[in-house]
Amino acid sequence: MSSGRALPLNSAAGASGQRLLRYTLAERVNHWIATLSYIYLLLTGLAFWSPYLFWLVIFSGGGPTARFWHPWVGLLFTASVLYMYALWRGDMLLTPADLVWRRSLLNYIRNEDENLPPVGRFNMGQKQFFWLMLGGGILLALSGFGLWFADALPWSLRYLRYLAIFLHVVFALATIGGFIIHVYMGTAVVRGGFTSIIRGEVSAGWARLHHRLWYDQVTGGSPRKK
Repeated sequence: MSSGRALPLNSAAGASGQRLLRYTLAERVNHWIATLSYIYLLLTGLAFWSPYLFWLVIFSGGGPTARFWHPWVGLLFTASVLYMYALWRGDMLLTPADLVWRRSLLNYIRNEDENLPPVGRFNMGQKQFFWLMLGGGILLALSGFGLWFADALPWSLRYLRYLAIFLHVVFALATIGGFIIHVYMGTAVVRGGFTSIIRGEVSAGWARLHHRLWYDQVTGGSPRKK
């Protein structure tokens, strides 16, 4: 979904109790497929990475079950982030407003949203997380193929297996860091962010406060003062 397409409104703009559709059903379903598949990959991947964490396989049916399903769930996660790119590629492009918003990042971290400059549907932090998970997901898939079919490599190319292991660990740790920050910001810092990806809707006040340019776009006018 491009940034130029206005999402439908559930009531007249500016009306009391107005609800705005922030995420379509397709976006919400795909988001949760990506989230749940990533959590599965996180638990099983950490179990394979360190003997001290192998106990995590109890959440995935045991070692053999986890080893079988890990690459297949990895394909599901890759497909979901690619579909997310198809849905949000226009919304995730950096804009001049994002660069202005970045200079006020400390206000965002301190949860002082009233001091932040207006941004569109997604702020710069959300956009950076999106590109991290998209790029990281693709590179995890490519390095994962190298591990999945490592036995098919000739002995002269055995170094590719070690390269695949290194890249898989590096990009796994990078996406884990981004995932933790994303969950923390969406649940503990920005209230209403988590419920919006479940229900799909946000209040007009929430939209004005956190994404004023997007509010302006979907209501067809300048944001109103609170």
